[in-house]
Amino acid sequence: MANERNRLSAASRRDFIRLGVAGAAGLAMPAIWTSAKAAARRLVVRDSGGVYTDIYTRTLYKPFQQATGIEVVGVASGAEPTAQIRSIVDTGAKTWDMAELSFPAVYLLSRNGKTYLEPVKLEGNTAVSKIPAQFVDTYAVGHNVYTTVMTYRTDAIKGGKAPSSWADLWDVKNFPGRRALRKFPFDTIEQALMAAGTPTGSVYPCDLDKAFASLDRVKPNIDIWWTTGAQCEQILRSGEVAMAASWLARVLPAIDAGAPLAISWGGHIYGPQGFGILKGGDNVDACRQFVAFCADPKRQAEVASALAVGPTHPDAFQFIDAKRAKNLPTYAENLRRGVRIDPAYWPAHQDVAIERFNEWVLR
Repeated sequence: MANERNRLSAASRRDFIRLGVAGAAGLAMPAIWTSAKAAARRLVVRDSGGVYTDIYTRTLYKPFQQATGIEVVGVASGAEPTAQIRSIVDTGAKTWDMAELSFPAVYLLSRNGKTYLEPVKLEGNTAVSKIPAQFVDTYAVGHNVYTTVMTYRTDAIKGGKAPSSWADLWDVKNFPGRRALRKFPFDTIEQALMAAGTPTGSVYPCDLDKAFASLDRVKPNIDIWWTTGAQCEQILRSGEVAMAASWLARVLPAIDAGAPLAISWGGHIYGPQGFGILKGGDNVDACRQFVAFCADPKRQAEVASALAVGPTHPDAFQFIDAKRAKNLPTYAENLRRGVRIDPAYWPAHQDVAIERFNEWVLR
């Protein structure tokens, strides 16, 4: 999910275990926010740094300041900073006001004994009310969606038949060529289950015995087990592999740049990200205004037009180029074919799955 979203990456939840495991119309701002008061406010937001900070500054942070007078400053951190958030809240350091998190990380911080996040309390907001329930949580409103997809080189496909499912990646006879999977159980377990015939709606809870039996079958044919998004992008670009499970945020920019790559949306594995508000902060109300701002469809369209993520507000697609829209995870046809990451599953089962996977991959 290393700071892999500097990477142009999707996926946050992918690595959270390693650390402990538009415009003002959408704001509904209280009248008490006078320009003088707002000018004294400053929100510090953890994001993934690099291109994410740059694009968020242009599409979210600066426009929010222009609309409200409240400055927003992006601060980068590695992976999903669940351990850092716990430390900030426990010590009262108030280093960050908010942090961008995947929903498994939100669950880890809000349903595991002590709660480290404030509820968003935006049920009456017009924009938020139109976002599908699968992208909304008590402690976060998803403002974009990342995904893992099967990617293949178009110049390696012979006979005109393109792979369309994880079962095809497992099928060496009909789809020959070098292959790559991620060297980590997140996503890889789900892919193995679908390759073995598990319907997309029945992936969770994961049947680990079935998943590892499926992985046993494909293991001799996996030439590279990649560990970073940059590595996966490189081996696809160079032609070192013909097919791979990959993060959309890595491969879509490569496709846009002319690489002979294509995406199969069958069984893609997607999840939302939202800004979690750290519990006990001094700027909770302003944070809620920012979360509402990010729910605006035009604002989400700007982000999705610059990053390989899907908007959560359905109306955002009215403002996204039609060609690009078809390559985003929340485009209606793509969303229908995907598997939403169960935000409760991995926090509860990660230790067992990671230990078993690490032992298996060494055999």
